[in-house]
Amino acid sequence: MLPLTYKEAARAAGSETSLEGKFTSVTTDTRKAVKDCLFIALAGEKFDGHDFAAAALEKGAGAVMVERDLGLGERQIIVGSTGQALLDLAGYYRSLFKIPVVGVTGSVGKTTTKEMIAAVLGSKYKTLKTEGNHNNEIGMPLTLFELEKDHEAAVIEMGMNHFGEISRMTAAAKPDIAVISNIGVSHIENLGSREGILKAKLEILEGMKGDSPIVLNGDDDMLSKADTGSHPRVFYSVSNSSCAYTAFDITSTDDETEFTVGFSGGPVRACLPFTGRHNIYNALAACAVGELCGISVEQALEALKNYKTTGLRQKIVKKNSITFIEDCYNASPDSQAAALAVLGSMNSGRKIAVLGDMLELGSYSETAHRLVGKYAAQNGADIVFTYGEQSLLTAESAKENGVKDVRTFSDKNELAASLAGELKEGDAVLFKASRYMKLEEVIYKVFEILDLEK
Repeated sequence: MLPLTYKEAARAAGSETSLEGKFTSVTTDTRKAVKDCLFIALAGEKFDGHDFAAAALEKGAGAVMVERDLGLGERQIIVGSTGQALLDLAGYYRSLFKIPVVGVTGSVGKTTTKEMIAAVLGSKYKTLKTEGNHNNEIGMPLTLFELEKDHEAAVIEMGMNHFGEISRMTAAAKPDIAVISNIGVSHIENLGSREGILKAKLEILEGMKGDSPIVLNGDDDMLSKADTGSHPRVFYSVSNSSCAYTAFDITSTDDETEFTVGFSGGPVRACLPFTGRHNIYNALAACAVGELCGISVEQALEALKNYKTTGLRQKIVKKNSITFIEDCYNASPDSQAAALAVLGSMNSGRKIAVLGDMLELGSYSETAHRLVGKYAAQNGADIVFTYGEQSLLTAESAKENGVKDVRTFSDKNELAASLAGELKEGDAVLFKASRYMKLEEVIYKVFEILDLEK
């Protein structure tokens, strides 16, 4: 982080201070407080950072930003809202950099899209990207503080649960290019409808200049007709040849996908190290952003040849001639459909789906879980294992749609034992559920029972 003065920080947050000196990092966690940092005291559901402000100073923080007088003298900067101050300060810091910033959001696939865009931009520019799950109103501004003078581009992911969250984040990030991957039903419990979700996602435009482009999935029924005002729309598609970036002549194996990219300078043949139609969309979005930033589609596709999945997202590994598709980061009906399509495309013996509950679906939950059971049947699942109360509906639907072997569990150890006893050479098995369900614990238990390395 470039040095800022405490007076700059106070002004950015709508306050003032007489404190002299500079800080070179910002933290909201006293465990990460270091000499000459600025500690911002956030109040959460379980902890109030104000209770730790004095401790932050003792650990070396140069100043603390708080919402009330804590008796810490000139080393406290009092603001109306520390949460807003964090965003405002990050916005000020971001404005010091004249580099292209890409903002990425969407119901499903935004993290993978962000990773692919970062891989493409990183082939030409030193690129900062959102790490892990730092895509909320705390993690996103902290990511902006990681900008250094040698950065030449940034890819910033923005997630949300409620209206207004992306609006506040985009005001800080000030994207030059926006990308929306799709409009699904994630968080529909809070946003009411897909129309509400679209409205919340389009808040990303509020922090952008009026002529800044937005890259959209042209096959998404909501995005294809979205009103983006003066912002130029750049569409990508697998189904509509009239879009700016298209994919056709698609073939795939268990390990890679080949397709032809159609665009104004094309066509160009691609061979990339992933499977699944949804990943083709992500790659097209990355190609579109690359061209907007001066990187050719050919160079973008070359960069994507080295792309690897991150964390618990669709990690495909083979052990003892069994293919394990580990996709436990999160789940919605849309991402379940995509994951089950990958399972269905596997050149394997039996196809086994291990499916868990999806959260934050509200009144749509029953319909959603039943849809997943239908998707499993449509994609040729031979056996369906479910874990969780809501997934009993998935199991019921899978049976109704023709899956003959369906097993339900409320205990992970019992599920793992049953699955481990069932698996045979040549099988492909998918694990997919919301993050809260921690379905990866079943994977690790299966590996343990079968004496396989993680």
